[in-house]
Amino acid sequence: MQLKDNAFLITGAASGLGAATAERIVAAGGRVVLCDLSEAVESHAARLGEAARAVRGDVTREDDMQAAVEAAVALGEKGEGERGLAGVIHCAGVVSVAKLLDREGNPADLDAYARTVQINLVGTFNVMRLAAAAMSKNAPGEDGERGVIINTASVAAFDGQVGQCAYSASKAGVVGMGLPAARELSRHGIRVMAIAPGVFETPMMSDIPEDAVAALSASIPFPKRLGKPDEYARLAEQIVTNPMLNGEVIRLDGGIRMS
Repeated sequence: MQLKDNAFLITGAASGLGAATAERIVAAGGRVVLCDLSEAVESHAARLGEAARAVRGDVTREDDMQAAVEAAVALGEKGEGERGLAGVIHCAGVVSVAKLLDREGNPADLDAYARTVQINLVGTFNVMRLAAAAMSKNAPGEDGERGVIINTASVAAFDGQVGQCAYSASKAGVVGMGLPAARELSRHGIRVMAIAPGVFETPMMSDIPEDAVAALSASIPFPKRLGKPDEYARLAEQIVTNPMLNGEVIRLDGGIRMS
């Protein structure tokens, strides 16, 4: 599958990894529906021009994501190919930090834990199921391929730090869904992959003190810096265009191992 003349849905597309992926797809001749809760998604889509559309939406809500999928299908049908929605790159998510017990020995807030899992894991499942239903209706391309799903996990799924019980569990769930989903959707010609980023220059990092960012950068074997959103986008492009990438999680982290 190529980016050119195909339509993709990108969640979490107002900034960071999702915004960079949208830019790369449009630059390669593809079309994108940018979905995000933030109103900034509309201005970003406007900057990308006629190849982009914006849809405000919550990944945990069925109606919101169905509307985003339908917008991407419609955008794809305006192109020269035989596909509606060719792929989804799911970048939406939240970071949370909370210890099981605080300094006074009080237990963590259960609602906060559930919110993280709801957004990062249940939201991923919601996007996957609706996108897969749409892509299964596409005419098959080379090798019978009808679409591709790229989810965003995290190195925290494998190297969770203190205070990351909720975040690590939610991202480990994303990892765990990948292979069974790829096996199930193979009969429809739909691939399922995940990228597990390390520490990247995204708005989620904006509140971290400079000395903490410097320490994180120093802990990365090479290169000793935070990842750039376009490096995520470049990997997403490779996954879309390489049909043998399926049912796998790729760490994109400069070799970092959290402790």
